[in-house]
Amino acid sequence: MPGWSPMDVRTRNNIVVTGREDGPIVLLAHGFGCDQNLWRLVTPILAEQFRVVLFDYVGSGKSDVTAWRPQRYSTLDGYTKDVLEICRQLDLRDVVFVGHSVSAMVGVLATIAEPRRFAKLILVTPSPRYIDDGDYRGGFSHADIDELLESLESNYLGWSATMAPVIMGNPDRPELGKELENAFCQTDPAIARVFARTTFLADNRADLAKVSVPTLAIECAQDVVAPREVGRYVRDQIPGCQLVTMAATGHCPQLSAPQATAKAIASFV
Repeated sequence: MPGWSPMDVRTRNNIVVTGREDGPIVLLAHGFGCDQNLWRLVTPILAEQFRVVLFDYVGSGKSDVTAWRPQRYSTLDGYTKDVLEICRQLDLRDVVFVGHSVSAMVGVLATIAEPRRFAKLILVTPSPRYIDDGDYRGGFSHADIDELLESLESNYLGWSATMAPVIMGNPDRPELGKELENAFCQTDPAIARVFARTTFLADNRADLAKVSVPTLAIECAQDVVAPREVGRYVRDQIPGCQLVTMAATGHCPQLSAPQATAKAIASFV
């Protein structure tokens, strides 16, 4: 990236390291419209056993937004480069990558690119393709995604207020949907528009079979964004992949069911 050196990666991605220095390394990657703060209920639990590394993608949270370039972040390759640069800068090895939502596919791409750097891969509510295609069921039609993106691009704050509670689920706990809405609203709408297209139009189904590290997929019993059919598809496509279905609702179990999410992660690590 023009004007950036490896020494700037810690600042660029707002890297935070916590937990046991001698523990296995767990790298937590957030999803679209979020930042590392959404891991805050899981992090203290994991930190008792592991060295936990958190970061914000460029354009999210407290990252350096001046480093954001639409060309780099218009595909998941740009986010994958962020992850690999973080690993190289911190000299992280035997990394357990934990990716939420779209970051699950970033983790897939990162482990394919540098499999020797990663010990394990954990995919939290993953989806390699959100759009239905023939026998594949991603949960959305082309028209659904077109409407979603059009709404997001025309009125991002309105879209955030409408969609956050749907994505979060748990209508009996409205504070969770509000927190996700607030996270969305902190993102620059111009950046969010690019990230949304990168997320919802991606198709990483063909990449799943290339994963060579031990993998766990974590799904929720009810999730409108990544339905159960998607979890089974991911399990069947990644060699040796394990699938855990939590008795949780919504697309963000690190907020709605942090204890169960942390337990599933720790057990696999």
